[in-house]
Amino acid sequence: MFNGKIPSVIAIDGPAASGKTTIGKLLADRLGYLLLDTGIMYRAATLAVLEAGIDPENEVMVMAVAESAEIEIQPATQDDGRQYTVLLDGKDVTWELRSERVDQNVSLVAAYPAVRAEMVRRQREIGDKGCVVMVGRDIGTVVLPDAPLKLYVTASAEERARRRVADKEEQGIDLALEDVLADIRSRDKQDSEREHSPLMAADDAVQIDTTRHDPDEVVSHILTLPI
Repeated sequence: MFNGKIPSVIAIDGPAASGKTTIGKLLADRLGYLLLDTGIMYRAATLAVLEAGIDPENEVMVMAVAESAEIEIQPATQDDGRQYTVLLDGKDVTWELRSERVDQNVSLVAAYPAVRAEMVRRQREIGDKGCVVMVGRDIGTVVLPDAPLKLYVTASAEERARRRVADKEEQGIDLALEDVLADIRSRDKQDSEREHSPLMAADDAVQIDTTRHDPDEVVSHILTLPI
């Protein structure tokens, strides 16, 4: 495993539905590490904004809500398919974070510099403790630029749309593949072109395309990488 040298922190970046969280969870389980899906933190902040009745375009109010929200990510507390449990101000909102209204607003909320600064501060505190697999869109480039292992996980837009539709079907939600594909392409563009912390691979990241590979196969490959 890793040629006998196990990194204390693993940073995983990639676009939506690329499989990065599933791979991160498998890696964390294999290593006995904490999985931190940082995208969930932005979703929780977005939900806090919506629950407070704040217009997501009101940057000042969004910043205030995001900075005061209590967000806690725990190991899964229920056997319902979740990879972790997320508490927002003490309430379990794990599945609500995947709602359409959060999907439609999270990129906007996450683009605000003050929101990102607050979330990054929290993420670095966790990363400094070590023994963590951290997943997101700017982990290797911004949050943990000194991480000993950085991965950039991607897949074709078509494959990612298919995965998203399948995930929603498991939740009893029917979505049109064409609509999901258009949303993924739009979000890719927004995430990649935003001014602060755009989605991109770190220069020293190992790039992994999961389009034709299952998660277990990808993780087995990762565990053979030289560190």
